[in-house]
Amino acid sequence: MNLRDQLKEILPDILPRNPAQAIKGTELIEMVKHRLKQDYSDATLRYHFSIMSCDPSSPIAKVEQGQGYYLRTSTIHTVNSARNLFHHGVEQEDGNGLNSADMDLSLARAAKFRAVVQRYLESVQQFPFSFERSFSADADANRWRVPDLVVVDWLAGENSDDVVTLNKQKLEVQRRLGQSPMRVSSVKLRLELNHATIFEDLYQCLSTSEWANAAELLIAAPIEDPQIIEEVRRFASRYGIGVISFGLDADILDDMPEPAAIENLQPREFEAIQGLLQIRRYAAPDAGQTYDWQHVLHAANENPDFARFEKWVSRCLLDERALTSREFDDFERATGTVAEEYVA
Repeated sequence: MNLRDQLKEILPDILPRNPAQAIKGTELIEMVKHRLKQDYSDATLRYHFSIMSCDPSSPIAKVEQGQGYYLRTSTIHTVNSARNLFHHGVEQEDGNGLNSADMDLSLARAAKFRAVVQRYLESVQQFPFSFERSFSADADANRWRVPDLVVVDWLAGENSDDVVTLNKQKLEVQRRLGQSPMRVSSVKLRLELNHATIFEDLYQCLSTSEWANAAELLIAAPIEDPQIIEEVRRFASRYGIGVISFGLDADILDDMPEPAAIENLQPREFEAIQGLLQIRRYAAPDAGQTYDWQHVLHAANENPDFARFEKWVSRCLLDERALTSREFDDFERATGTVAEEYVA
């Protein structure tokens, strides 16, 4: 096995996920040397770190402004799903779609918005699970079948030392009464709404939520056009979906740190980002319907996102604790049940 392949196997076990805890090159060299099958010079290892950190298919990323390396969290799945947050062909006035630079910028904004949404929901003790593996280039139909996020509200949850545990007695009572211990929302994310695609966005939100308790459409940018606001409210009133804007325009997203940094901010650090949010609800979801767990189990046979969602919920119930999706990812890595696919 060549050095590059060895590093691809070794680095995910060594590198921290948080860029704030990045390991400097000299320290990383010493840590890697003990696990390599043969001796390599410091210069050779440093060269490979530098080259691999520029390659989106490798597990090592370099801090954007500063020194050190951390584990790349952007996989081919996260990039494909980020593309689902905006419409490529209508974001330019000429109608020719986005060029490469604009595409990269939109992808960066989409990834940051998703990270903000996930951290915000966790801060209010809701638990989002990202559906990322369904949006490859040859699976366009999944935009109408699969949500971007599923959010679970644990009805048997109790907050203790910043950890939400599932009360065993409440779980048992709910089981005996035939009640669910959770409420499930299907969520679609969008960077912005515009006249050309508003109904596609709204109907996709509705279509992907048929099995859940509720449907939510979360938008990054503020909705300022009165006509779009009226269309949103009319549609939401008829079909029972919820619509929320986070009030984050493109400039604010551009100034935010990279998604990996947002995901790993301490609660007090995230408060600075929360101060930028101007959350406005335009419509509340209809929470009257029950979720269809049989749909999840059936979809899990063919769809890896539903399969991982089912495993996540099961793990939370077995552990009697509401795990975040990052904690579940760490559990899968520790047990060797998942293999990351970095951006190709």
